[in-house]
Amino acid sequence: MSRQTLHTDIAIIGGGIAGLWALNQLRNRGYSAILFEQGALGSDQTIGSQGMIHGGIKYALGGAWSGDSQTISAMPSIWRGCLAGTGKVDLRACKVLSESFYLWSSASLQSRLTSFFASKMLRGRVEKLKADDYPVPLQAAAFHGQVYQLIDLVLDVPSLVQTLARQQRQAIFSIDWHSASLRRDNGRATLALPHCTVVPERLLLTAGSGNETLITALGGAAPAMQRRPLQQVLVKHQYRENFFAHCMGGSPSPRLTISSHRTRADEPVWYLGGDLATEGVDNDPQQQIDKARRELTELLPWIDLGRTQWRTLRLDRAEPRQSTLLRPDSAFVGKVDSVHNTLAAWPTKLTLSPDLADQIQRRLMSDNILPRYRPDLSLLQSMGQPPIAAPYWDTLFR
Repeated sequence: MSRQTLHTDIAIIGGGIAGLWALNQLRNRGYSAILFEQGALGSDQTIGSQGMIHGGIKYALGGAWSGDSQTISAMPSIWRGCLAGTGKVDLRACKVLSESFYLWSSASLQSRLTSFFASKMLRGRVEKLKADDYPVPLQAAAFHGQVYQLIDLVLDVPSLVQTLARQQRQAIFSIDWHSASLRRDNGRATLALPHCTVVPERLLLTAGSGNETLITALGGAAPAMQRRPLQQVLVKHQYRENFFAHCMGGSPSPRLTISSHRTRADEPVWYLGGDLATEGVDNDPQQQIDKARRELTELLPWIDLGRTQWRTLRLDRAEPRQSTLLRPDSAFVGKVDSVHNTLAAWPTKLTLSPDLADQIQRRLMSDNILPRYRPDLSLLQSMGQPPIAAPYWDTLFR
């Protein structure tokens, strides 16, 4: 019996935010696109995001306002358009946790932040608040710093993944690499499955840290990847007020970032990042938890969290390799060097997912890859569909 061949415009490997967003945008533009995921949709890096859709203000504090910064500064409005149903991807079903993000400072940093946020560069992006408008966790007589409201918003990432997956469920399939493989056929990448061979006009790798293995499987060496690790802290507690904020310390990056989430049982969880997560990556878990406790005690001494449980979470931020292993400032799409029909992509941060999809679409147009095929997806039905990843504030506190 001859092996069946399934021709498609686009095959995507990797079901995190990058792959799911690209799948939605490309199918909305008429492309036949299929996504394959070996685990759960949104697992690892995506579900580990705090959900902040930011405009780069925290990077501007370090003086790094560049052309790429201009791209990221447009992201909150692009996401808001999608949430309203007027963007390239429909996110109307996605849950918004907060329409604003806050930045607070100690009294010792007031003059620096006041002059910085008054600059013409940030006009309309940041608003200094009066005390009556402070978020509840900062409405304390003991607080003597300043509070700014950013144009950023915060999304519930599990809801985001579910929204993107639900809209294109018929084109999403599980893949088992024990029975599937990437192959090279005359300089072209194909995907060999148990029942057929998928032959895409373009293969798109959006598997985060898994891109490295996929590129190697195709005999490629570029684009090269880097990992920048984090050790986040989660604390489940009894304080009911939500808080979405950066605390600025002496460095250009946030000393502490706090986002609020709820477990399935509606228990409050604070997810802690910022310098705490980047500088504490080599700590053992208890050391990192002790550091987080000290930070909250020093920065928010008036808040009583009640009974608490603490967990740590190590994550690798997978990104295109930089010459200095620093943070890349833009989304990245690059051609895999061993085949002519494969692209590897990393959004580098959640907020840049729309820009990544736009880059992919522009690359397709420049290569004259237009909607062409209408594959029979019934050939793939036996592969099943992957589940949605559970959030870490549920899995770590079982």
